[in-house]
Amino acid sequence: MTQFNNPLARWNERFSSDNYLFGEKPNQYLADNTPLLQKGKVLCIADGEGRNSVWLASQGFEVDAFDFSPVAIAKAQKLAHKHQLEVNFQCSDWQNFDWQPQHYDTIAGIFFQFADPSARTEIFAKLNMALKPGGTLIIQGYSKAQMQYNSGGPGVLENLYDEPMLIQAFPNYTQLDLKTYTQEVNEGPGHSGMSSLLGFIGKKHEQ
Repeated sequence: MTQFNNPLARWNERFSSDNYLFGEKPNQYLADNTPLLQKGKVLCIADGEGRNSVWLASQGFEVDAFDFSPVAIAKAQKLAHKHQLEVNFQCSDWQNFDWQPQHYDTIAGIFFQFADPSARTEIFAKLNMALKPGGTLIIQGYSKAQMQYNSGGPGVLENLYDEPMLIQAFPNYTQLDLKTYTQEVNEGPGHSGMSSLLGFIGKKHEQ
């Protein structure tokens, strides 16, 4: 019952292998769409073992990243060192992270679907608050159709995404990309196989 009663212990255990649970390469949607993102200071939330933050650092972004697992953070630091890149990693959960208003040019939220609808609403509000006007937000997650696949995700329908949810959550954004699609995913043992995905990129209105 550890995975239900103690999420931190569960994730520390999942990240404890010498291998990277979701691989060392960035999320494919993030990598494919990096040219759309506003350059400058970027935040990667729930960044796990660092594959996405390290990628963005390699593309010239100034990167902050957090995750609540110290095991994951240690592996992320190791990955950044391997590539001789600088990332400001912080061990924090989303509730205690120092969210600063209009601080980031880009925010990346890749597969943070541990959040139920109530927590997700709070997180979305913090993302919006922390993003500068004119900044870009990129979100990748599993769509509701992911319930028919056994390739990753929370396995909880209410934690999955659909397009109207994201449109409603970020009404003051110009949509640069919004799509639901099925794709074979090969991102480490944690995300492997045919998957139903949703990608969203929005540009926050200037005012």
